[in-house]
Amino acid sequence: MDEIKHREQVDLIREVFYYQSRFDGKTIVLKIDEPILQEPHFPQFMKDLAMLRATGIEIILVPGAKQWIDAVLKEYDITTVYHEGLRVASAEAIPFIRMAAFDVANRLMTLLTAFQANAVIGNFIRARGLGVLDGQDFEHTGKVEKILVEPLQKVLDQGMIPIFPCIGWNAAGKPYNLSSDEIALAVAEALQAEKLFFVNSSDGFMDSRFRLPDGLVKNSDGRVARLSLEEAEQVLKLNAGNTDDDLKYLELALAACRKGTERAHVVDGRLEGAILREIFSNLGVGTMVYGSEFESIRPMRATDIPEVLRLMQPLMEEGILLQRSQDDLLGLLADFVVYEIDGVVHACGALHAFPGKTDNEASQGEVAAIATNPTYSHLSMGRKILSFLTDKARRAGYGRVFALTTRTLDWFEQLGFTEAVLESLPEKKQKTYNHARKSRIFALDLKAGNIKS
Repeated sequence: MDEIKHREQVDLIREVFYYQSRFDGKTIVLKIDEPILQEPHFPQFMKDLAMLRATGIEIILVPGAKQWIDAVLKEYDITTVYHEGLRVASAEAIPFIRMAAFDVANRLMTLLTAFQANAVIGNFIRARGLGVLDGQDFEHTGKVEKILVEPLQKVLDQGMIPIFPCIGWNAAGKPYNLSSDEIALAVAEALQAEKLFFVNSSDGFMDSRFRLPDGLVKNSDGRVARLSLEEAEQVLKLNAGNTDDDLKYLELALAACRKGTERAHVVDGRLEGAILREIFSNLGVGTMVYGSEFESIRPMRATDIPEVLRLMQPLMEEGILLQRSQDDLLGLLADFVVYEIDGVVHACGALHAFPGKTDNEASQGEVAAIATNPTYSHLSMGRKILSFLTDKARRAGYGRVFALTTRTLDWFEQLGFTEAVLESLPEKKQKTYNHARKSRIFALDLKAGNIKS
């Protein structure tokens, strides 16, 4: 148990170093709902962001201020109306809206300053008024016309954290109340941000809260860990008419990815260390929408061999897998595939070919060396590797695949393999069979179908 815990700790450290290196110099935009500022651990949240900036990650903050604006307007007995979900900012209200928006931004800057991070509240937006829509004069309510990328990038290059209050000005200096969500999307698009976070009070995408399609990747707590663009669209369609805020943020995350942001995340800001856990681990604690391929099974490269041996080592020590060296793997490079999550190898497997001696004798393939990272066992990577290899064998015209095993008999049976005899193996394999090891033989007729889900 101590050894397993040690491996998990080492894996975590490796993940952190990998992601820190990957995101060095990259831009991350965070839209933070105002209620999160009231959470007891919010100062630690800001300290984490200051630390991220110190490591070389460019941070941009867009605080929401709706609740605080509501409170300030109520205190001064000013009433505003909403139309199509947008606040109509009157001439009477806009000074107080501006005051509340900058107050929220100042709270963030104060905390960042306390943690030795340089921040600036800047006018990096050109706005324009919404005007009159459907007979409603929106007065001082506007929309983003342009993000001033050049001055914004100069601030980032100086190591500072820009903060965007939900206020923008037109070229003549007229202020407008803007949507923080719109600002976050516009900034992420203008800078082609690596990541966009929507930090809110999210309970997460779970079967108990939403209608979800089958087959989604979930964490051990049942929360959906990630969604492709197609899967995100499915979730939105299945929950049409549901007004839960999480769905609004999922729609925004989908829009961000379509506009060029590589990945957008919906994260519960009430969780301690949520941003660090979401950035520096493969599965994180929120739900990620990704516009680029996130996981893949691909041919093994020579540079993967140390990682593959690390995965196989515990199984070789237990006698589950045969002993293999770096030279062994290098010689069998073309037979191996790896399961990669976000650039990190978490599983492997091999398909060894045994061509038939005659036209009437079908070729066979041996499935071997399947190993997975136990931390991610719930992702069924071993089954996915096996399915990939059997499909590869079928496309190559093999009649069946077989596997030799001493400890995973039940697993192969559950996936549709049946026990076979030594004489059914290719003659070459029969000659190299290790009788002292007494491996059991399981085979799958590829003409009969696929492995079971």
